[in-house]
Amino acid sequence: MDKKFDEVELLTVAEVATKLRVSRMTVYRKVRSAELPAVHFGKSIRVPATAIEAYLLEGISTQKSPSRQEA
Repeated sequence: MDKKFDEVELLTVAEVATKLRVSRMTVYRKVRSAELPAVHFGKSIRVPATAIEAYLLEGISTQKSPSRQEA
């Protein structure tokens, strides 16, 4: 692991929802389906900030469509 523990930023579900402009339920669904990695502390869930960045970058790359050539 190349990051120190002190440098890891963990966000609450509410913070993630605010940053992504979605509902908290949407974040819970993404965590439950393992689309968004999270750390569970009892009933609390924390999402690493780097996981949000990776999720967004993955979404951007999958939405790019291949260029179409017209004949």
